[in-house]
Amino acid sequence: MASRAGSSVLFLVLAAFIAGASAATFNIRNNCGYTVWPAGIPVGGGVQLNPGQSWTVYVPPGTSGRFWGRTGCSFNGGRGHCDSGDCAGALSCSVSGQTPATLAEYTIGANGALDFYDISLVDGFNRPMDFSCSTGVNLHCPGAGCSDAYLYPTDDTKTHACASNSNYQVTFCAWRNDASMIKMSVE
Repeated sequence: MASRAGSSVLFLVLAAFIAGASAATFNIRNNCGYTVWPAGIPVGGGVQLNPGQSWTVYVPPGTSGRFWGRTGCSFNGGRGHCDSGDCAGALSCSVSGQTPATLAEYTIGANGALDFYDISLVDGFNRPMDFSCSTGVNLHCPGAGCSDAYLYPTDDTKTHACASNSNYQVTFCAWRNDASMIKMSVE
């Protein structure tokens, strides 16, 4: 009986490892000169990122969701408020953030199907964002009305495909490392 239980535990550990190995990796980076509290649903929740910090989230195959940035947050014991992108006063979000919110949206393919990703401004713009896939194009959205983002719900030309379970990068204020953008913002 003990060997049967041990075999079951080993099988569950191996199954979890195999499932985790095919998860998509999201690296979320705060390149802003101020603190951002990125949030993600249904996977991720939320954290505080000071300038230059990153957060890694593993998203299982077959998941559709979104990440967004929150600012002006104050939390005590996981409860509080954000000036932008607030999600019902929670540090770890389980619902979408309040508008306006720049969204990095994704669908991670299951069983080898393609992944899909986009930036959406349908809910408004609150943070500059870049969103890229390791085998796809970089989407750049430095301001409201950017050409790489969905601007209305049926703007279907803004969705991009990527190889199944790729690695993703979401960067807030990516323009801070782009000398031409910095020069333009000073003029």
